[in-house]
Amino acid sequence: MLKVPKNISSEKECIMRIIFKFIAVAIIMLLTALPNSSAAENKAGAVTFNPNIGGYVFGGDQDIKNSLVYGLGLGYNLTENWGVEGNFNYVNTKSKLAGKEDVEAYLYRIDGLYHFMPDKKFVPYLALGMGAITINGAVKDDGTDPLLNYGGGIKYFLNQNFAIRGDVRHIIVKYDNEFKNLIYTMGLTYMFGGEEKKEAVPPAPAPSQPKDSDGDGVYDEMDKCPDTPKGVVVDMNGCPRDSDGDGVPDYLDKCPDTPKGVTVDMNGCPRDSDGDGVPDYLDKCPDTPIGAPVDSVGCPNDSDGDGVYDYLDKCPGTPKGIKVDISGCPIPITEKVSVELHVEFDTGSAAIKSVYEDNMQKVANFLKAYPGTEAVIEGHTDNVGGEQYNLKLSQRRSESVMQQLIKEYGIDPSRLKAKGFGKSQPIADNNTKEGKQKNRRVVAVISTTVTK
Repeated sequence: MLKVPKNISSEKECIMRIIFKFIAVAIIMLLTALPNSSAAENKAGAVTFNPNIGGYVFGGDQDIKNSLVYGLGLGYNLTENWGVEGNFNYVNTKSKLAGKEDVEAYLYRIDGLYHFMPDKKFVPYLALGMGAITINGAVKDDGTDPLLNYGGGIKYFLNQNFAIRGDVRHIIVKYDNEFKNLIYTMGLTYMFGGEEKKEAVPPAPAPSQPKDSDGDGVYDEMDKCPDTPKGVVVDMNGCPRDSDGDGVPDYLDKCPDTPKGVTVDMNGCPRDSDGDGVPDYLDKCPDTPIGAPVDSVGCPNDSDGDGVYDYLDKCPGTPKGIKVDISGCPIPITEKVSVELHVEFDTGSAAIKSVYEDNMQKVANFLKAYPGTEAVIEGHTDNVGGEQYNLKLSQRRSESVMQQLIKEYGIDPSRLKAKGFGKSQPIADNNTKEGKQKNRRVVAVISTTVTK
């Protein structure tokens, strides 16, 4: 922060004298100007001078006592509403710390002002600006810091040059470790220069006019339609306008933009012979049955694009590309569907491992989806052990799978059959570990034909 000398009592006295002189001059000017009764308003291009006095509230953690504040402002009105203003304020106070030494604060601001109701005596405004504050004294934050301020106020114009002004601003000091201060002031605003509003000159009395009996703006001597209803727009001959030339005057025409040459009804609207909402001159299907929904060119809708109009379509949601009959319904197609069951086991075991739960669920879902299907569940083994042992083991494996489908997935037992084949049908080499693993299995292929 920029430091300033702390012992400036002579400067303080000088500033105080200047501010009081300005206030005294402003009061004298106000008293001499009060008899002036000219219109009061906030004028574009005017220069403003604003001496003021009020109070300044420091943030609690600044350890500075609140005190009086004195100020001077000089501004310029860019327009009736927008203005710019430079302000200087001075505060003479004391520290809250031990010793209570003198503290002085100087504020320098440039603000933008927006005035509401600038042509009235009572003119509220909003303000936003920036600047700096210099604090000189035995406090922890003495020196110069940037500030932002925002707030508003009121100007009450006594005449075209003088206004009483009240103003309140929120002062934000420092942006990294901010202090929030408040300044409120009352003062006088002296305004000079600016643009004067020209008073409206009353129009000269209208000369006497020739007679216009129907009040359409065309004098009777030129009016070819002297009985035009009141308020109807007419052409130069005094006849109701027919902008689209369809033979129906505009004030009766419910369709005033009909294209040239189109046949219209008594309301001036294009004819719609089949009543489908599309006028005949745009209708590519002029004989649509009454009540059938149509598209923008007057043809019956075909929402699913199957070539059969909606009002005839008995299957309106047919997917795209499906062949349909004359009623709009899909032509049946037969198709074979199937699912494969495949479960492998550990040596000598008929326990179903959890890794095959998804496959079991898939088979169960298929059986439920197609209740007419049946399944033969085939069990197999590797070549470890004798023929009878493996035959029984394969039977146990197939029955284990069948029972799980019945008990856990709710499949009707009458649709399932378990059969063990022992080691008679290997699908891999039993001389390898991998081959034996593949041969220890339960399989089934379930299929059916469906019509879509």
